[in-house]
Amino acid sequence: MLPYLIHHDYSDFIIVGLCLIVAITIHEFGHAVADMIEGDPTARLEGRLSLNPAAHLDPFGALMIVLVGFGWGKPVPIQPANMRSQRYGSAIVGIAGPLTNVILAFGTAVVARAANIPLFIGFGGGLGITLPERLASGFIFINVLLLLLNLIPVPPLDGSRIVSALLPPDKQKYVYFMDRWGFVILLVLALLVLPSILGRIAGGVDQEVLRLVHNQIYGTVPANPQQQIL
Repeated sequence: MLPYLIHHDYSDFIIVGLCLIVAITIHEFGHAVADMIEGDPTARLEGRLSLNPAAHLDPFGALMIVLVGFGWGKPVPIQPANMRSQRYGSAIVGIAGPLTNVILAFGTAVVARAANIPLFIGFGGGLGITLPERLASGFIFINVLLLLLNLIPVPPLDGSRIVSALLPPDKQKYVYFMDRWGFVILLVLALLVLPSILGRIAGGVDQEVLRLVHNQIYGTVPANPQQQIL
């Protein structure tokens, strides 16, 4: 998002920011709902069973949004001992966030096409692209981006919670290592590695989402001469 500010592209900055805030908020809310379904009251008692963005935004994750164009929310607190499935409860709560992004991406694509709103890969940058088209296309892309990002098995991302819950006891040394060094690893990835590859991968997945919706429900996916990657 920083390039938008540098080039005084304030409209794209606002669109990307709004899409990220909404997607991250619903993503974290999905974790809280899964935690409640599993019988653990921790997320609810900590005020995370809420659609208020202020309850879910993480300061460092928000900073990464501005610097590199993606980020993450505040991890939802859980107590696996309170869950119905103490073995897999953490994994269920962990996968709930990315699953929420899948639902949001496909749901937005279906609703947009039902409303005859053309969809484009990424944010559909370029002349002639209307605000509803940019918002819908951008929201789909952001959800794909968050899905991929959160599957990385590095704390505080959801992938680490899923892996730690599924690993057998004799493999838990990975969890201990990541608990100690995960934040440093994520910082290096966020600043040096992910900006160059995550957007391109997300663009490819975004294209497949649009193609699936169009081909299966509405016909062929429209050509997109204005692909924009964060």
